[in-house]
Amino acid sequence: MASNGPIRNGMSARDLGTEGWHKPWSGTNGGSCVEAKRLPDGRVALRQSTDPEGPALVYSRDEMIAFLRGAKDGLADFLVD
Repeated sequence: MASNGPIRNGMSARDLGTEGWHKPWSGTNGGSCVEAKRLPDGRVALRQSTDPEGPALVYSRDEMIAFLRGAKDGLADFLVD
């Protein structure tokens, strides 16, 4: 990992290195996807694929579990309705 200091929410995704980013899902949106990277301490970083050097949002494992469970249960459907 290329981080030059503590990993924090909103830091440049560039500072998290170029290796290990994945597109967990991809649609027919022309390549505009969310990319995810699992960090060594178990947290997850998210970035916009069209701006790989932009800010990364960093979530704890528990936050990601809660979000994914909620999304599977339809609790985030209002975001795209």
